Amino acid sequence: MNLHKNTTSILAALALLLSTPLALAGNDDSIKGIERLAIQTAMGEHVQTNTLNTNYVIFDNQKGHLKKLTLEKLHDGIVRKGDFFVSCADFRDSSGKLYDLDFLVAKQGDNYRVLQALVHAVEGNKRPYHLESL
Repeated sequence: MNLHKNTTSILAALALLLSTPLALAGNDDSIKGIERLAIQTAMGEHVQTNTLNTNYVIFDNQKGHLKKLTLEKLHDGIVRKGDFFVSCADFRDSSGKLYDLDFLVAKQGDNYRVLQALVHAVEGNKRPYHLESL
């Protein structure tokens, strides 16, 4: 990835982060500085890339269909789960139902990227999944 593209991506992700209210979730205080910014940038880029006509598109494997969600707020917290970093964000569907999505972020070379987004909770009802065994 060239320097111009990196700079543009970081600025776009920062704009998304700064324009969206942040909420605190679980947080690993050992994830700091450039690493924290790179993880948050990867998450912001992923949300932007997978947004179509203002809706983030994700497959809900429990319900068996695509969901079109609107970003409400990004969580500032980042935790380690197995080989991944996990950060999350709140979204709403067209009926106003709240979706908490977790983003699995991995380091690849010098970059970080989102590998998968998972529905963590709907209307506060958590869905179980286990990352530590990976």
